[in-house]
Amino acid sequence: MALSRLIARPLLASYFVANGAQDLKDAPALAAQASTVTETLAPALDNATPDSVSVPRDPVLWVRASGAVQVVAGLALATGHLPRLSSALLGATLVPSTVARHRFWEATDKEQRREQLTHFVKNTALAGGLLIAALDTAGKPGVAWRAKHATHDARREAALVGARMKARVH
Repeated sequence: MALSRLIARPLLASYFVANGAQDLKDAPALAAQASTVTETLAPALDNATPDSVSVPRDPVLWVRASGAVQVVAGLALATGHLPRLSSALLGATLVPSTVARHRFWEATDKEQRREQLTHFVKNTALAGGLLIAALDTAGKPGVAWRAKHATHDARREAALVGARMKARVH
């Protein structure tokens, strides 16, 4: 593993492990902020899932679930286990969390607005880092490249087999 990945992944993950642990601890207090997002997200998920699946509406549960995902995926990213998946999961928790917590556009006080904007931009930067980590194949070919080349190889092989069969007939 490259030294940069060995250092960068734990550094990126550290925020999420700490933030997730704090969310688990303070879930009831954070639920009021989260309710603005969960009230929108829960019905959308309800419409996207089968009727047999019940989407919870309790913001405390959503905060705890997000915190648990952040801790587990953060530890996985920090230790290099499933880094692409863990980065994607962390990104999926970061977007609603940022919208719920750092609503700078609603702040009336100039200092509060600046502080919320700073956190919003910081989270945007973290999202960029997670996107890079989620797409990082560590120098190995990605799925799209392998699929393209597998298709090419299969066509070439089929053509060779067809040519051999044609040669046998004649």
